[in-house]
Amino acid sequence: MSAATANPRAFSSLRSEFNEFLYAPIGEERNDTLLTVLSALARLGLDPWQESARLAQLSRQMATQSLTATIAALPNGRWAPSESPAIAARLVALLPAKGFVPPQAPKPQAGRLGSLQSKFRSKFQPPTRIKTLLISALLGGMIFLTVTNLMHRAAPTAPDQPPASATNGPAG
Repeated sequence: MSAATANPRAFSSLRSEFNEFLYAPIGEERNDTLLTVLSALARLGLDPWQESARLAQLSRQMATQSLTATIAALPNGRWAPSESPAIAARLVALLPAKGFVPPQAPKPQAGRLGSLQSKFRSKFQPPTRIKTLLISALLGGMIFLTVTNLMHRAAPTAPDQPPASATNGPAG
């Protein structure tokens, strides 16, 4: 069993307020695998996080009715169609309460560390224009050297003169 299947919640960074709902099992499929809400929604062509957010904004009763229809549309479940409302109610209870505002990411501290980081960035990161100029100069230099090297190799030798390697040998 891989680490990703052992604890999928540890690897999800998208809309974590829905993880308990999305990774909850709906039930077993005919092939003995456990089907999660996330997998079921994805199989039906729905974005799991968007659908979770939509359901969370509904009343519990409306969300349960909607999820019941979704579960009933799944083709390979080992559950009876009459169990769909109970499964949906169990899963809807895992959604955050209506009007839930997800926690914001922590803001950077304006303390000493934050000011040191901004000073370092301003001192050691050249502006974009300088970066562009340096890259252009490097590319220009590479092109110049390549063309010069090709021209030097392509320069013809006079037919009556031996190649340079023949004249550099020992005189005999």
